[in-house]
Amino acid sequence: MIIQLEHIEKTYGTGANKVPVLHDVNMQVEAGEYIAIMGPSGSGKSTLMNILGYLDVPSGGVYRFDGEDNAKAGDARMARIRNEKIGFVFQSFHLMQRRRAWENVALPLMYGNVRRSERKRRAEEALKQVGLEDRMSFYPNQLSGGQCQRVAIARAICTRPRLLLADEPTGALDSKAGQQIMDIFDELHSQGMTIVMITHEHAVADRAPRRLYIYDGYLREEAGQ
Repeated sequence: MIIQLEHIEKTYGTGANKVPVLHDVNMQVEAGEYIAIMGPSGSGKSTLMNILGYLDVPSGGVYRFDGEDNAKAGDARMARIRNEKIGFVFQSFHLMQRRRAWENVALPLMYGNVRRSERKRRAEEALKQVGLEDRMSFYPNQLSGGQCQRVAIARAICTRPRLLLADEPTGALDSKAGQQIMDIFDELHSQGMTIVMITHEHAVADRAPRRLYIYDGYLREEAGQ
């Protein structure tokens, strides 16, 4: 089991300013699963993704990632887990404009103190995996939106993470580029990657074998409120 959420609650603010966002969220994700989470704007999707990715902590309940209770991890341990075990793909590519494609991909490895020659080798390997072996030395402004997202995916997988989190990965792309990105996710899943993806697009969610739905902070297996 990669992910175990038990009665997760998330509230922002205090006192009269409290804003509850997640309510009694329970979810289990096994190694190798590919899951899409759908829901309208403001439903709690991004908050849930932030908790899954160790970017935020729940107000209540228990989150175990790879068997470890995140409440016991501490800030330094959580940062290390984010860097080594979790890959992130966002709607915005978050590429550094003055770094070449392979250098962008290698950034998580640099933060992990991997030596330069190994960083470059693994970055090139990841770029080949997403079909950009001929764009390794290109800068982001020399790449299309779809290619930039592929660089972002390569960056997410270069650490060989246990979990890939994707937040609206096709949201900034046209339909053709978006389909190419989803083909890459399909291939990663076929290779055993565990993927949890947030999307509001039914055609994108339908690519995932399992779909969950979140409404007003409540997570469920079936569509409909």
